[in-house]
Amino acid sequence: VDAKLLDRVKNISLNLTISNAGDDAYDTNIYLNFSREVFYINFWQKEEKGISCELVELDFLQCRVGFPFMRAQTKYHFAVIFDTTRLSGENDTLQFLVQAKSANPEHNLSDNFLDISIPLIHETDTTITGVITPTSFVYGNAIEASRFVQLEDMDCNFQPLNLTFQAINKGPSRLPGSRVDIRIPNRLTGNGAEMFHIIETQVANGRGNCTPHRNPTPCTIPQDKESIFHSIFAFFTKSGRKVLDCDRPGRACMTISCSLGPQLKEEALSIDIKVLLNTEILKTDSSSVIQFVTRGNVQVNDRTVEVPNGLPEDISLVFEALHSQEPRGYVVGWIIAISLLVGILIFLLLAVLLWKMGFFRRRYREIIEAEKNRKDSDESWDWMDKDH
Repeated sequence: VDAKLLDRVKNISLNLTISNAGDDAYDTNIYLNFSREVFYINFWQKEEKGISCELVELDFLQCRVGFPFMRAQTKYHFAVIFDTTRLSGENDTLQFLVQAKSANPEHNLSDNFLDISIPLIHETDTTITGVITPTSFVYGNAIEASRFVQLEDMDCNFQPLNLTFQAINKGPSRLPGSRVDIRIPNRLTGNGAEMFHIIETQVANGRGNCTPHRNPTPCTIPQDKESIFHSIFAFFTKSGRKVLDCDRPGRACMTISCSLGPQLKEEALSIDIKVLLNTEILKTDSSSVIQFVTRGNVQVNDRTVEVPNGLPEDISLVFEALHSQEPRGYVVGWIIAISLLVGILIFLLLAVLLWKMGFFRRRYREIIEAEKNRKDSDESWDWMDKDH
């Protein structure tokens, strides 16, 4: 029996064949038991064979075959039609129990029973949305520690982040269940320390659960083994943007998988994740902006097929860590000291150049005496003019 696509197929036809390999069978009947989520519509036979069906109960149908008897060595073919528009989809299969029975004694009854199971396939259009707060924050040595979160007995400054994802079923069928995978870039380098510490993961109304992720060392403070000259160089060259994206090859990411329960059409389930980001690790990077690209994906199970060309099943959330661009205290001191030293060296260099050019070897004494003699000569001429 082919699988039935919920909400796409409005009714099904149960095609039955009954055969009598012995003598004429008197009072032959076929009994059908079925789910109360389907409704009997009618039966159909290609040729008139004296078949009639009657609904005894909502889930029980009796069909008389060749009344008053079914002739020997004959086969009857007919179809029973059911309405399936009210199937809830809570069960994996739609089951029919069929039994053939007559008034004649039979020695082998094993072939008089039939269990028909029709797999139910849900057709849905699932999508995922999300938001992250805050979308950016500033870190660095000049930022006050009060702006961050400190955990007990830990010296690290943590930036809190809240991620919210929504898995939405756009229909047309009920979604029996789904899985959401959330990937967060968790290391600056492939073998670096983990940056994120998961505080809480929660599915709305307890309608799902997420795999726990534990960071054994949430507070990792990298040891500063760089020389002072390397620190100064890193300060002046701190520029550009580093992108941490889980879709890029070689990127170490943390994956959180959440299993979600059933969803009705147009129903959304929220996943809330609270994390802490260790800013001490960020301080070791030379980039002025570190961009984190977090990705979410929703997947349906084997009982479900996606609508062709439907809504996207992936989403990416972006947040940025901005460096304050202020150096450490000892770096400032060294910059001032080196600047003074460079200034003195430039002054000495200029002095040497001027000396080489003869600036300090000019005959200032002769010039002063000549200027004095000129003034004396001018004064003597003035006295002579007065005498005349």
